[in-house]
Amino acid sequence: MKSYLDCWISVAGALFSQALAGEPELVESLPKPVGANSFGFAATLSGDEAGRFAVVLEDTVLESPLLGEGMDQKAGWGELLREVADATAGELLAKTGRKCRVEKFEETAGENQVSRAFQLKLAGRAWTLLVHDQVQVSPPAASPEPAAQAAPPPDSAQTAPPGISPGVELLLDVELEASLRFGSREMSLGEVLDLGPGDVVQLDRHVADPVDLIVGDKIVARGEVVLVNGNFGLRVTEVAAPRKRLESIRCLF
Repeated sequence: MKSYLDCWISVAGALFSQALAGEPELVESLPKPVGANSFGFAATLSGDEAGRFAVVLEDTVLESPLLGEGMDQKAGWGELLREVADATAGELLAKTGRKCRVEKFEETAGENQVSRAFQLKLAGRAWTLLVHDQVQVSPPAASPEPAAQAAPPPDSAQTAPPGISPGVELLLDVELEASLRFGSREMSLGEVLDLGPGDVVQLDRHVADPVDLIVGDKIVARGEVVLVNGNFGLRVTEVAAPRKRLESIRCLF
């Protein structure tokens, strides 16, 4: 059974190679001391798997501009490890169906215990990462007293969600195209024609703001971007009422 740590190893290896200069490789190793000046970050998780998950790095990794020249390397590692923690929650959901979320993410001075040790290897150099995993599967909640079983519907056809008109169940198998909107910006024709490779177009949405799930030019949900099996996904945090979601398909018929 895959655990949060198993998923973290997979996600961290993928994101480190994408986000760090030189595409370093994350490999498991024997534990070794990281020195008094080591630094780290810890995520506190809640949900189907809950607990504390900490990563400690040796301070020499800050001497290499793995996160880009002129960057605050320590702050950059904090942002990257937070992204890995969030993406791991999405990977855990995809692999096991268990849900969890990062309730708190903070800097930690160090860890006295080590669960697994890794090295980040690049061009003959290596930096040690120590992981302290205290995340466990939450015990199942006590099941309520069994209630009297409701009578089955007259037929086995799929029923419409509550709050929308009868007969809509006939359309529930219709496939619709959904897309994510990260933001927008108005541009003049001249600005569009002047675009070239390497140009950056700034959108009207902050990186921490939720993204929109669009169906038929209507916003049906909002949420956070996650990584699922190497693909982008959406963890829904807000959703429109069924009747509002139904309005999104009017322009399709």
